[in-house]
Amino acid sequence: MHAGLRITAYAAALAATFGTAYGVGQGIGPVVDDAAPVRHGAHTGDGDPERSPDSGGAGHAGHAGDSEQEAPPAGGLQISEGGYTLDLGTPRLAAGRTTDLRFTIRGGDGRAVTAFRTEHDKELHLIVASHDLNTYRHLHPTRAADGTWSIPVALPRAGGYRVFADFTPEKKNAENLTLGADLAVSGAFDPQPVPAPSTTAETDGYEVKLVGALRPGAARALKLTVSRDGRPVTDLQPYLGAYGHLVALRYGDLAYLHVHPNGEPGDGTTRPGPTVTFTATAPSTGTYRLFLDFKHEGKVHTAAFTVRAGGAAAEGETAEEAPHESSGAHGH
Repeated sequence: MHAGLRITAYAAALAATFGTAYGVGQGIGPVVDDAAPVRHGAHTGDGDPERSPDSGGAGHAGHAGDSEQEAPPAGGLQISEGGYTLDLGTPRLAAGRTTDLRFTIRGGDGRAVTAFRTEHDKELHLIVASHDLNTYRHLHPTRAADGTWSIPVALPRAGGYRVFADFTPEKKNAENLTLGADLAVSGAFDPQPVPAPSTTAETDGYEVKLVGALRPGAARALKLTVSRDGRPVTDLQPYLGAYGHLVALRYGDLAYLHVHPNGEPGDGTTRPGPTVTFTATAPSTGTYRLFLDFKHEGKVHTAAFTVRAGGAAAEGETAEEAPHESSGAHGH
């Protein structure tokens, strides 16, 4: 796991900005809609965020000191990388119509890739996000024998989206890749600003609080605590091989960050809540959206946060190191 924003409506010749849309289809994981409530009372970095050890955890570069280090490259900004290409067979959709979103991962020879490693319980993770980052979908499409992936999706609002394919080819020494491609949807659109920064999110009757701060070029621990009706949730269920799954996207270009969970179910030390800890490194200053997926009582829920990563230490940030469990984090 590891600059204005332009969103264009297909009906307007891809020239309008800031559109919002959402997708619904079979195999859909967690969902965040633009209508979800957002609380703005808290500031990013409240509390005492913990810092990760010098190793950075899970392969991320970075040190616990205040000086910035070289950040790991962000994913999703390229349609081709490492000899692989995301071939989006459905680059545009009509609003209000259920359509199969189809795509193929092609190798350097142009042939469709049909062998992938299973990571976080899936061969491939598909993320669809609106360019204003109000809407987020984590999907798990089905792969046909010829290497074509597909999933039914309905997008009732016009706007621009970014489609991310997160995968690792089944090949010796192959590395995890996140490729990205643009998706346009025709129809009326409703411009929305990115939600204001907050360290508290509410979803489906749950409240999730964030402690931690993204730092450019430095690995930091992000601690998310889940409660319901004022009581901590201590019986989270594994989802995609962890008690939580976190995706971070940078506002402006939708750069995709690989965020790594610390510990895993059954390792003898990681508890099933209420707190789930991740290690993340921001590649630059800027505004980011964090999307936490967690499973409880058989259902997957998503909590979304807007945070800002700056060059200086965030308000309330201390020099504490992240828990030692971060050294055992597994990749996305």
